[in-house]
Amino acid sequence: MKTDVIETSDGMELTMDLPGFNKDEVNIELEKGYLNISASKDEESEEKDKNGNYIRRERHSGKCSRSFYVGENLTEEDIKASFKNGVLTIKFPKNKKIEQKNKIFIEG
Repeated sequence: MKTDVIETSDGMELTMDLPGFNKDEVNIELEKGYLNISASKDEESEEKDKNGNYIRRERHSGKCSRSFYVGENLTEEDIKASFKNGVLTIKFPKNKKIEQKNKIFIEG
């Protein structure tokens, strides 16, 4: 799953190559600040001779997945996805939440 992540003026853009997969075989979920992308394919093909005997029979299956931390303040409505010619493109705003660290000094 070759993936490129680009920072744009509007936010972030994630482009992922998924050759051989169709749109309905790709799943995107947002859970606890993580964008989880998975794709799975099960395919079976067979060829028989005129008597019904197998000449060739193949089974293909594949699964792949990736996760990216996008921030806990994003919702599903913030994320836009498109799939065209085996390339998945996901756009989302930057995580605006900034964590503050409060340092405690030790006396003595």
